[in-house]
Amino acid sequence: MPFYQNPELAINIIKIFILTVSASLTAVFFTPILTHFLYKYKLWRKEARTKTITGKPAPIFYELHKEREVKVPRFGGLLIWGGTLLVILFFFGLSQFSDNFWLQKLNFLSRSQTWLPLFTLVAASIVGLSDDILQVFGSPSQVLPHRLQVVSGKFKRISKIWEGKGKYPGGGMRFTRRLLIVILIGAIGAWWFYSKLGWDTMHIPLLGDITIGLWYIPLFIITMLACWSGGVVDGLDGLAGGIFASIFTGFGVIALFRGQVDLAAFCMVIVGTILAFLWFNIPPARFYMGETGMLGLTTTLAVVAFLTDSVIVLPIIAGILVIESGSVILQLLSKKFRKKKIWLCAPIHHHFEAKGWPSYKVTMRFWVIGMVMVIIGVTIRLLG
Repeated sequence: MPFYQNPELAINIIKIFILTVSASLTAVFFTPILTHFLYKYKLWRKEARTKTITGKPAPIFYELHKEREVKVPRFGGLLIWGGTLLVILFFFGLSQFSDNFWLQKLNFLSRSQTWLPLFTLVAASIVGLSDDILQVFGSPSQVLPHRLQVVSGKFKRISKIWEGKGKYPGGGMRFTRRLLIVILIGAIGAWWFYSKLGWDTMHIPLLGDITIGLWYIPLFIITMLACWSGGVVDGLDGLAGGIFASIFTGFGVIALFRGQVDLAAFCMVIVGTILAFLWFNIPPARFYMGETGMLGLTTTLAVVAFLTDSVIVLPIIAGILVIESGSVILQLLSKKFRKKKIWLCAPIHHHFEAKGWPSYKVTMRFWVIGMVMVIIGVTIRLLG
């Protein structure tokens, strides 16, 4: 059937296009305001990182990033989750004041499809925002106004909980604290899917659904941790933005084919804000995504994968994230048991940097690989 003979499909696609463009324009509009604030208050690291997550020296990484990590603000992820939140609330608000067909149609805030991923995006991004603040300022006692520092001992205890134990100035949250927070978010999501939505099956393309019962809960938590570990992809100008834009586009296509139009719109609104972010993040970057963007995107990705019943193809669609996090794991295991490194620097995109590849070559080649893997993963899922 020709496109123009299927009005419902045409309207849904137009809806998604309008929302995607609206999100992108919203993010572009607020970017000058954000960058002015970030540069005015110098919200960047004061020193480049000199150590790995295990506390070992990282001389190669430091040489590659000693100029890039300073003088460039963090917090760029605010555009992504902030823009998404503004767009979804704006069109929801318009739908409450008018019965116009298009205003009703453009409202994509729905309990069954977008409440949970939106909650995950905002909650995780706020946690990431607090980590970015600590990476810039170093500790709560430095961030909060003096009049709020009533008892210094309390803030010292808070600092010990959240800070990176002084591995480098502005170390942010300890790794174990972030890990526990992601596990908590995953546990809440798993409980909601299993207990509230009654989901306990997993779709296998070409084979059908299999019931896994209570195993659904640990699977959800493990998937969220796996997605979060892929956050190491945020290391070069434009790299993370391009990768996540293609991944969420893939899940938007899957959602549309499954009839989850609001979820497809949600994914594409995220893509729209990422494209605006990319405009200012390609070399030379005006700002970095930071944890406020990375933590929000990775945890939301896990939720979207479950909502579209596409967990089995997630490692393919998000293949670049698997490669990136896998390279770090292999590097750590090799250093522990073989006492030598596999890569010059991990994650693997830094290895190619260390070999002399220009950063833009690494970024664009990873974009291409990522898009191919998205196409393969979406094709396999649609076969089901």
